[in-house]
Parts: sequence; structure tokens; C-alpha cells
Amino acid sequence: MIEARALTPGQASGTILKLDVPLSFWGGVDLNSGEIIDRSHPGCGKRIAGRVLVMPSARGSSSSSSALVELARSGFAPLAIVMLQHDPILVIGALVATELYAIDIPIVILAEANWPALRDGKAVVLKTTGYRARIDPA
Repeated sequence: MIEARALTPGQASGTILKLDVPLSFWGGVDLNSGEIIDRSHPGCGKRIAGRVLVMPSARGSSSSSSALVELARSGFAPLAIVMLQHDPILVIGALVATELYAIDIPIVILAEANWPALRDGKAVVLKTTGYRARIDPA
């Protein structure tokens, strides 16, 4: 079990997509497929759709919030987002997705000491309660 700090509510069960480089949702992800399309990103070609996205931080534009909302609307959003650094832009996007479409995308902040425990391809269950989050093996 890994404890983290919840920024948005929700729960998710799925496989981790771990990125070691920050990603911008605006221009970095195809909003109609959830595929990383930023050619300079090491994860280019991978899909964030339906995955528990783990990355150190987000990168880029304030438009990433609207990109996350559009990904939720089209069914190509990540199930959850786990980061080392708080990103208010993605938090806004997740909250709007909940309000407009009743789709929860929990966003949590992980302590750096727990970063190595979350491995790409590992199945996990993530649950939030208030400002606390718990990540368990599936």
C-alpha cells in the first residue's frame, strides 16, 4: 500500500503508464484517441486512455485543463493521474469533467520516496477519501 495526497476525488483500477518526462495534454495528446503525439516526448505513440497515468509533473499550457475535459468527454482520458508535483491546471480539468460529465479522474500527489514503487504495466487500485489517497496492487 502506498499513501498519497488526493487533489480530486475518485477511484480507479487499472494498469500504470509511467512517464519519466512531464507531458502537456494540450498539443501533446490526441484528444480523439488518448495517444501521446508530442514527437519530442519519449512516450510518443503510447496511449494514456484507460490507464493510471504516473508522471513527475505536467508540462505546458493552461489549455491542458480543457484538453483533459475533452479527453473525458470523448472517453479517452486516463483513469487517474499520479504526480510528484501539484498541477492546478489538471485539477481544474478533472473537477470540470466531474461537474459536466460525472466522470471522476482522481489526481493524487505522491511522495518522491514512493516513485520507484509504481512501475509501468503494474495493475493498481487507487482510492481517495477526503485529502488522502491509497494506491494498492490490484
